[in-house]
Amino acid sequence: MRTDIIRVYSNLDGSDKALNAAEKFAVYNELGGKDGRHLRLLTEETISMLHGIMEDFSGSFWIESEQTKKGLLCRICLTIDRQANMEQEEHILSVASSGKNESTRGVVGKIRELIRRSIQSASSEEEKELRNMSDVWLGMGTGAGSSVSPIQAESFWSLQLYRNSLAQQNEKTQEWDELEKSIIAKLSDEVKVWLMPDETRIVVDKLIRA
Repeated sequence: MRTDIIRVYSNLDGSDKALNAAEKFAVYNELGGKDGRHLRLLTEETISMLHGIMEDFSGSFWIESEQTKKGLLCRICLTIDRQANMEQEEHILSVASSGKNESTRGVVGKIRELIRRSIQSASSEEEKELRNMSDVWLGMGTGAGSSVSPIQAESFWSLQLYRNSLAQQNEKTQEWDELEKSIIAKLSDEVKVWLMPDETRIVVDKLIRA
């Protein structure tokens, strides 16, 4: 099953429609109780990734499912077109009291920053910087591949790779503390962020075990 595609905005317009779609998706797939609540919470967390990036900013949201041997795999999907430029970023930051972006705390905040940077890159030099962005902001969560590539290829940031990297460190860090407190990290089975030439795509996986 796949829901209709819903336009959601940085001011959270469209979030009610997205949450209603999540409710209908849960009913259609007979996901009650805890499973239904978790799907709704993950939908809220995914939509919140758009919040505060810039004025009149939007993305396309939908949920789809696939029956697997382990159970029903639910995918919460959000795609964002590249539609901004560096001049817009300078204008946005100029009206902030600090003159810089302050939304990079926590897992969702860091993914939001990755989205913001990805849609505003313009030159080849900025593209090169973007390819290393996951390592800079999110640790060792980058899949194999050295270029921005189609979603079927291997250029992506992965929550599980990030979690495994942090687990290998000898001491607890602020990043690990953020991970433990993150709703999306606790409830999802995987989060992947693909940086593509014309869009950024986020997919949140939730496996409902049989």
